[in-house]
Amino acid sequence: MADQPVNQNNSDEIDLGQLFQMIGRGFQKFFNFIGGIFKGIFHLAMLFLIFVQKNIIVLGAALIIGGVGGFILDKVTPEKYISRMVVEPNFNSVQQLYNNIAFYNDLAEAQDSVALATALNITEHEAASIKEIFTDSYSDENQKIKLFDEFIRELDTTTVKAIDFENYLENFNSMDARFHQISVISTDNKVAKKAQPAMINSIAVNQYFKLQKRINDENLDLQEEIYKNQLAEIDSLQSLYKTVMVKEADKPMQGTNINLAESSQSQGRELELVQEKDVLKERLVALNKERANKSTIINVISDFPTRGVELKGIWNSYKFKLPLLLLILVFGVLALLELNRYLKTYNQK
Repeated sequence: MADQPVNQNNSDEIDLGQLFQMIGRGFQKFFNFIGGIFKGIFHLAMLFLIFVQKNIIVLGAALIIGGVGGFILDKVTPEKYISRMVVEPNFNSVQQLYNNIAFYNDLAEAQDSVALATALNITEHEAASIKEIFTDSYSDENQKIKLFDEFIRELDTTTVKAIDFENYLENFNSMDARFHQISVISTDNKVAKKAQPAMINSIAVNQYFKLQKRINDENLDLQEEIYKNQLAEIDSLQSLYKTVMVKEADKPMQGTNINLAESSQSQGRELELVQEKDVLKERLVALNKERANKSTIINVISDFPTRGVELKGIWNSYKFKLPLLLLILVFGVLALLELNRYLKTYNQK
């Protein structure tokens, strides 16, 4: 009986020893796995460097030829200019704006200068100078917050609880932005300004948007008339209260408490009228702002400049693009040749 505790202690020590051995082997396998990854990366890096070393002359020649060719192309190719215009579409006309710009861009890419000249009301020579036309949204976080505030005001209480700002941003796209930027890239730095009226009028002449604008103007006029009538009624009530208060003041004092109570009620009603009058004035101001913002189907926030600015940057220079493209092409061909030699050797083995 005395040997049983000793045997139990030995058994516990053996179990703990096996446990520590298993943990040690697990860590060793993990570190071996990590080390294998680093060895594999190092091996690939060495193979890449050996490949570059073997073909350094060919790769260097590709860079030099590409650089010289890019320099010549930059000298021969006409300079490109970019012009930008910022607009604010009203009455849900943003989709039509994007469709029109995409249509103009398709004509420019197809080099259909006749159709593009007709669409933009410019000469065929000027249309041929246009290389690209595109548009993108122009909005920051503050504008997105304002748009979100306007969006939730139109929803009922139950729906508002299910939507937060993060969800709104996830579904936010370029069509939802308030401002949009139209860009024209061409070899003629004056053509964008000449094409601006046709771009705007192509949307302004749409019958649906013209109808929406007319109805909106009528609603604004009706709302303004209502506010002005309410202001006139408030002025009449204020005049009436003043007349009543003057007549009450002329009466002999028959009961001080009663007169004080009536005077307090009159002053309270007059104060309410003043507050209501201030609210109506604020609404009229907001109405005038809305009328100004929606006076046209497309608000031009910033016109095309008289002259476009030269398109600069590394990606717009052939001195950078051509050597890079030639280097990638030569590298790919050499890699395929090396792979072909390896496959032949592997097949022989």
